[in-house]
Amino acid sequence: MGNAKPFKVGVTIHPQQCTIQELRAAWRHADELGVDSIWFWDHFFPLYGNPNGNHFECWTLLAAVALDTKVAQIGPMVTCAGYRNPDMLASMAATVDQLSGGRLVLGLGAGWFERDYDEYGYEFGEARDRVRLLRDYLPRIKERIKKLHPGPAGPMPILIAGGGELVMLRLVAEHGQMWNSIASVEDFRHKSAVLDEHCRRIGRDPREIERTANVTVRSEKEVEEWLEAGLQHFVLRLAQPFDTKALERVLRLRDS
Repeated sequence: MGNAKPFKVGVTIHPQQCTIQELRAAWRHADELGVDSIWFWDHFFPLYGNPNGNHFECWTLLAAVALDTKVAQIGPMVTCAGYRNPDMLASMAATVDQLSGGRLVLGLGAGWFERDYDEYGYEFGEARDRVRLLRDYLPRIKERIKKLHPGPAGPMPILIAGGGELVMLRLVAEHGQMWNSIASVEDFRHKSAVLDEHCRRIGRDPREIERTANVTVRSEKEVEEWLEAGLQHFVLRLAQPFDTKALERVLRLRDS
């Protein structure tokens, strides 16, 4: 891959079906391997396996990871807008960014996991209601960040995850420094072009938005296909028992 474009490799560590000691060992090992980013999803119950198995909360983990790692960006992939007051979320994020020395990415999404809403007393509503809430919260979060003392220690980019072409991608164009997708290569390429068009409409340079995606890649050919589609930041999954062989393969390709 000597002539390929440079790219980043991150990892979403699934905070479920494990002990806190196993989870901590996993993020420390990922940091030692030299990943570019470490993420956790923001849920309250396991997404697969035993539905009542062990599960750990996202933002308290991020505070620990901020102190326990050195090189990687860290963040939620992604935090659900409706789970926390937006002003409080901004304050939490800035504090974690201070703890990390300026390495936090504030990842935001509209939410989808109904059990979280039901058991914790949030209103699930329709998808459009959750997207509208995210739309309304983004300016509040940005305004609160400006008022904080201290504010973030670093740039604290906003990452927005989603693929809805009319509203979500427009929100990325308006507010995001990073975009995350869960899609096939073809779908990613198409939605990336839609995002470019939203940027042009509002007079923003599309190159200001880093393209990230949650991917499974097994070969150099697959990595090259994603790079050709415009992906800049690969985010791989790491789940209990936290085997890093696949991650290490992609890191070698990054470094070759």
